Amino acid sequence: MADITLQNFINPEEIEAESLRIIDSEIPKPRPFEGQKWEIVRRMIHTTADFELMNLTRFHEDAVENGVRALRNKAKIVTDTEMAKRGIPVRRMDPLGCSVHCLMNDERVVSRAKAEGITRAKAAVDIAVREIKPEIYVVGNAPTALIRLVEHFDNGDVSPELVVGMPVGFVNAAESKALLMSRDIPYISIEGRKGGSALAACVINALAIMAA
Repeated sequence: MADITLQNFINPEEIEAESLRIIDSEIPKPRPFEGQKWEIVRRMIHTTADFELMNLTRFHEDAVENGVRALRNKAKIVTDTEMAKRGIPVRRMDPLGCSVHCLMNDERVVSRAKAEGITRAKAAVDIAVREIKPEIYVVGNAPTALIRLVEHFDNGDVSPELVVGMPVGFVNAAESKALLMSRDIPYISIEGRKGGSALAACVINALAIMAA
């Protein structure tokens, strides 16, 4: 068995810094992204250890600027899962005056989904659009949430500052992201099946670091 060299670090900050250094060292220049976009994609790679994201991530031209501005202006953020909500820590949101909401377990969402025969993710978007009016939507799990959000955009009901659209899976995940990217909505998204709540949340964390 080959020798394994273990690296010793004292605190999480050192581990994160070393991880980012390794990512930088393993991706030759020129990279597909630079500047703030690279900071986001690097954070995504750090979260997943998936270097393929470097070639799959897509940005609307206004996405980063809009996202940073919205966070600096005390944005309301809605996520499609509790996992994504928990992945956006209050220690990053509170100093910016931002709030993070997830309606998936709201009694009205559960009742509406059952009564109308729709997914809770879809019902949650309807209530968020009507009541919370968030500046930023974070979708990491439910294609139906992303599709519903695009429908509201097409109807003129919403004009978000940013949509982080990264539902993961095999049924309608890739298609829902393609639908998002076909509209003039400021988005950060991923082509294909990859995504997830942790990945979507880490994009907000990267933007929050910039905003701070």
